[in-house]
Amino acid sequence: MIVSIVAGLLLGTPIAEEAHRVQMDHRGQQVDVTYRSEVDVAHKQVGAVGAPGRPSALRCAWTASVDVHREARHAAGHVMARTISADAPLTGSRPGWCDTQRDAIAKDVAARSGKVRDHLLAVAARDQDALVAELDAAHDRVRG
Repeated sequence: MIVSIVAGLLLGTPIAEEAHRVQMDHRGQQVDVTYRSEVDVAHKQVGAVGAPGRPSALRCAWTASVDVHREARHAAGHVMARTISADAPLTGSRPGWCDTQRDAIAKDVAARSGKVRDHLLAVAARDQDALVAELDAAHDRVRG
């Protein structure tokens, strides 16, 4: 999994993390819910190159935003999809030019995959009440 994260970050594309799947009962029917995290890294060049013989203040600041995509499939045919963004993205910086630091930044982000997984599980736990409300509303629309 870490290799696919690093490869995707090097290509500059969002990375789909592993999925978290749960099953729940809603009004006597099965609901299959899948949560997937997606990490998107943005780079920003800050500082300036130092004069000859002086240290450089050049840095690459990076931000990795984490979105969690939820898809719930109800046995009655309802599909509830939602995207939940992280309140606090992962951040860091590396000395030098962003173009030369992409490999190292990708490794920094991959090293924090545990935080991404923890975020995914926390979002899944917090989302349960909202999901039940959405399923109730969909069920009521069909019956009404």
